[in-house]
Amino acid sequence: MTNTTHEGPGFLTLAEMKEFAGFSAATQRYIRRSLDVAFDRKDAIALWSRDALEAASIDAQHTFYDRLPDIRALVPDSSILQDAEPFLAQLVTVSAFDLGQGRIDSFIAYRFLYERLIGADARPWLPAAFCAAASMPHLPPNKRKILLQSISEAAATASGWSKRQPSFYPEWVEKVDAGSSRAF
Repeated sequence: MTNTTHEGPGFLTLAEMKEFAGFSAATQRYIRRSLDVAFDRKDAIALWSRDALEAASIDAQHTFYDRLPDIRALVPDSSILQDAEPFLAQLVTVSAFDLGQGRIDSFIAYRFLYERLIGADARPWLPAAFCAAASMPHLPPNKRKILLQSISEAAATASGWSKRQPSFYPEWVEKVDAGSSRAF
């Protein structure tokens, strides 16, 4: 009898893919766009903007995401409040921008994106940053309510977090015209 485990790297990557597939099309699009902006994978404005307003939004996102290297460097090694202040202040600001774009509609989607933007070491701090950003007055009251209700008790009160880095980073995939493909 074979001893199978559901904790191997392939299983965890598949779980990340399934989680991403559960997001709305708008959320998936925004996450892929955000990763392109954060990691300079592609020309985000050329690829993602459908109009001048979206191009301006991506340009603003570039400005906010310029802070990401500093935020990554500031992830606290402990839960000492003095160590958290410079990290959380910047993380909440960037998070508030992303939530204000209206495409991240839950803590799960936020966590998915920010685990990739900042890394696994940020996990303990994500519930606090999300709640702070979701409470900001730039969001309409009904949006704040939806966002804050999306964080589960388990996420808000977790006693520990995985140090495993995410392995699935979704990207833009060109559509293939089914009529032009040939069987060989």
